[in-house]
Amino acid sequence: MAARICGVAMLAAALAMASPAFAQITVLDSAQDQVAPDETAPPPVCGTQPISIARMAWPSAELLAEIHARILRAAFDCEVSVAPGDLAATGSSMGSTGQPAAAPEMWVTRIADVWNAGMEAQRVRPAAPTYVESQFEGWFMPDYLAAANPELRQVGGLAAALQGSGTRLRLISCPVDWACAVFNRNLVTALGLEDLVELVEPANRFEMDRMIGEVVSRKEAALFYYWQPNPILAQLNFVPLDMGAYDAERAKCLASVACADPQPSAFPEEQVLIALAEWVFTDAPAVAGYFQRSSLPLSEMNVLLAQLSETGATVEAVAERFVAERSDIWQVWAGTP
Repeated sequence: MAARICGVAMLAAALAMASPAFAQITVLDSAQDQVAPDETAPPPVCGTQPISIARMAWPSAELLAEIHARILRAAFDCEVSVAPGDLAATGSSMGSTGQPAAAPEMWVTRIADVWNAGMEAQRVRPAAPTYVESQFEGWFMPDYLAAANPELRQVGGLAAALQGSGTRLRLISCPVDWACAVFNRNLVTALGLEDLVELVEPANRFEMDRMIGEVVSRKEAALFYYWQPNPILAQLNFVPLDMGAYDAERAKCLASVACADPQPSAFPEEQVLIALAEWVFTDAPAVAGYFQRSSLPLSEMNVLLAQLSETGATVEAVAERFVAERSDIWQVWAGTP
């Protein structure tokens, strides 16, 4: 009996001596489990750098900056800031520091040297065209005229459509000292419309808009020159004419007062891009993918600008309205149609 008690005591002592070592190993293993990095965790959706969007100092660019900031917060839960900017300064900053991360309306042909330097340094890259269309100037007509005369919708068919009408259709051009006035004069000749349209060149922008407004209020038949994006095109329900194909050499001649042999061409195209800092593509590919899908039709921007021109409207309020009402557009951008 005494031997059995002695044996039990020795076993208990041995276990007591071993217990601290066992407990220490258990604690160490638990601590290692807590600090071990999770190598399977995906990278942050919004990247590891601040996402700042340039808000250029004109209405369409202001609207795009505020719209994209709100969508990135709502769809990707990103922290986004909006920073004031202009073409040259923003392009230079993106090319040197990678900030701002995005510029939604970059007119790159107007800062070609700055943009090309950033591209060559691989610090900036285009994500997509800002707008679906690349031609921002053209001829338009009121919707009531387009509905009654669909044959007038193509400039190449205007001469045939107007032959024998007995009247000259008024074409309201731009002010006489604007470059577009020269282009319009030569284009009328190129299309054989000299005896079929009455070309009117207003003295200034105010007179141009007044003439167009009077045409619409009286439901008159007329064509006119204008550019996009612009609220007046949505406010007065104008329909663009098909200007035909763009030809660089022909357009160059049409823009010259000394053009000896005018030939038809659409107005020159503009390169307007959603510019991203290069790091966005590598560090936040989901955000880059969003911007690569976010080209906006010019007609939609015309509507936004018309809303902005309403009494009491602000850029922020119009942006909020777009996000609330046009999920059919922006959910495609976000990849969640």
